[in-house]
Amino acid sequence: MNEDVKPNSLQAWILAARPKTLTAASIPVMIGCALAEAHGHFQATPAILCFLFAFLMQIDANFINDLYDFLKGSDREDRLGPERACAQGWITPQNIKKGILLTTALAALCGLCLLYYSGWEMIPVGIACLVFAYLYTTLAYHGWGDILVLVFFGFVPVGCTYYVMAHTWNGSVTIASLACGLVIDTLLMVNNFRDREQDAISGKRTLVVRFGAKTGLIVYFLLGLTACWLCFYFVGQGKLWASILPELYLLIHILTTVRMARIGKGKALNAILGETSRNMFFFGILLSAGLLL
Repeated sequence: MNEDVKPNSLQAWILAARPKTLTAASIPVMIGCALAEAHGHFQATPAILCFLFAFLMQIDANFINDLYDFLKGSDREDRLGPERACAQGWITPQNIKKGILLTTALAALCGLCLLYYSGWEMIPVGIACLVFAYLYTTLAYHGWGDILVLVFFGFVPVGCTYYVMAHTWNGSVTIASLACGLVIDTLLMVNNFRDREQDAISGKRTLVVRFGAKTGLIVYFLLGLTACWLCFYFVGQGKLWASILPELYLLIHILTTVRMARIGKGKALNAILGETSRNMFFFGILLSAGLLL
């Protein structure tokens, strides 16, 4: 246990929330807002509510993942990723359950406020997001993590952010959602690539565990490449910059892929995790800027 972190302190809760992962929550909403602005539908209040909902759901999922892995015994001494709150004794399981209930309630409140701007048809989507937060860790153990990321970090946040403001859906939303989901999945792929040996012991059947490290590395690269190439769709929509700017992401994505291959295994891959988070945020900024120009 890290003695610098006092049990159940504010610092402990901040660490449990994993603020670095909030990048993955902000990128889809940012792209959805850029699409809404590009089509003349942007509204500040629902945009803020979408960001709050996304942040709260990400934190909620992090708390649930922390608790679930602790109860399952997955956070062993050979863990390579960042330390977990329950496993380190920073937060008791009883208290993190309370944190889960609070963040779930706050997220639900934001969702209810969004109904004023969208409509009752968004209720099933909100319920699906809550179910996703609770079941993601379980489903990820059976190899569904990548599909869930595409849906809940791509189509749901990008599309629904746009929908609550525009009350419609179009081809641009579909392409932007898919590109966003693919880029964010690179973050999951790094995690799974780094943890492949530990996941195999824990019975977590990720794509990397099933098909090997080389496949994981190739898929990591292809995820970013495909996301960039999808953006060429916007040329036909009169959004040339939305096609050109995201290609700049590909340069740093290639460099990160090469470094990932050279490192191969171990805790040193946490540096690649940081680079990947930076890269995907850069992609989100580039695509959003391109949509607005």
